[in-house]
Amino acid sequence: MTPSARPPTTESMCTRSTPQPDWPTMNSRRTTILHWLRRTPTGSLGALMLAIMILGGLAAPLLTPYDPLAIDLRTALAAPSAAHPLGTDHLGRDTLSRILYGARASLGTAAVAVTLTTLIGAAIGSIAGFWGGWVDRIVLGVMDALLAFPSFVLVLVIAGLLGPGLRNAILGLVVVRWVGSARIVRSVVLSLRERPFVESARCVGATNWHILRRHLAPNIVGTVLVLITLDLGTIILSLSGLSFVGLGVQLPAPEWGAMLNYGRPYLQTAPLLMIFPGVAITLAVLSANLLGDALRDLADARYRDQLMQGDQT
Repeated sequence: MTPSARPPTTESMCTRSTPQPDWPTMNSRRTTILHWLRRTPTGSLGALMLAIMILGGLAAPLLTPYDPLAIDLRTALAAPSAAHPLGTDHLGRDTLSRILYGARASLGTAAVAVTLTTLIGAAIGSIAGFWGGWVDRIVLGVMDALLAFPSFVLVLVIAGLLGPGLRNAILGLVVVRWVGSARIVRSVVLSLRERPFVESARCVGATNWHILRRHLAPNIVGTVLVLITLDLGTIILSLSGLSFVGLGVQLPAPEWGAMLNYGRPYLQTAPLLMIFPGVAITLAVLSANLLGDALRDLADARYRDQLMQGDQT
C-alpha cells in the first residue's frame, strides 16, 4: 500500500506562486502607448499639438530672426505684418518671438513642476498605502489639512512669503499639489497590497521595502504617467497665473502668463497682446488634457482586461 501523499505545506504553496503584476507595465507587448494613440484621434491630436509647441520652443532661434528681449520703440504696438506676423508689444518686441521663447519657460517649467509634484506625491502615497497604521493616519491628516484651503490661494501665499521668482513658484506648487497624486496612488497601492503576488512575495521572505520597490512600484508606473499628463494642464495654468500676478517668471523674460499681464493695459487699443498668449496657454492646456485622457483610458482598459483574464483563470 503506497503511503498517501502529504498535503502541501504553506511554505510550498508560497514558493510555487510567482508574483505577477496586475497593473500594466511599460514593456507590455499587447498594447503600447503609441498603438493606443493611433487608435485614439483625440489623444493623437493632443500629443501632436504638444509636440509642435515643444519643438517650436526648442527651435525658436531658427524660426524667428528677432531677439525676444530687443526693444524697438519705433515699431511699438505694430499690427501683424509680413515682418512681424503677430505684431509687436508696447516696447516694440516681436510677439511671435516672445511666444516661441515663452514656450520654453511655460512648458519647461510646468514639466519640471508636474514631474516633481507627481513623483513626490506617488512616493508618499505608496508609503502611506502600503504601511498603513499610524503612517497612513499622519499622511491623511496632512492631506486633509492642505485640502481644506483652495490650492491656488495656498500657492499664492507660499510664493508670496518666499518672494517672487521661478524657483519659489515651483516650490509652492510642489508643496501644495502633491496631495492629489498621493491620494490616487495611495488608493492604487491599497488595492495592490492585497493581491496574490504580494502575498506570495511575503511568503518567500521578501521585506516590505523589497515588495514596494520590486513589485508595487512597477505596477504604479502607468498611474504616475497618467497623473503627470493630466496634471500638466493645471500646472501650466497655475504657473501662468503666478506669472500674471508677478510671482512667477520675472521681467524681462518672455513667458505666456507674464505676457498677459504686459498686455492688460492695452486691452482696448491692442487686444492681440493678450489674445495670442491666451491662445497659446489654451492650446497647451487642451493638448495636455487630451493626451492625459487618452492615457487614462489606456490604463483603465488594460487594467479591466487583466481583471477579466484573472477572473476567467
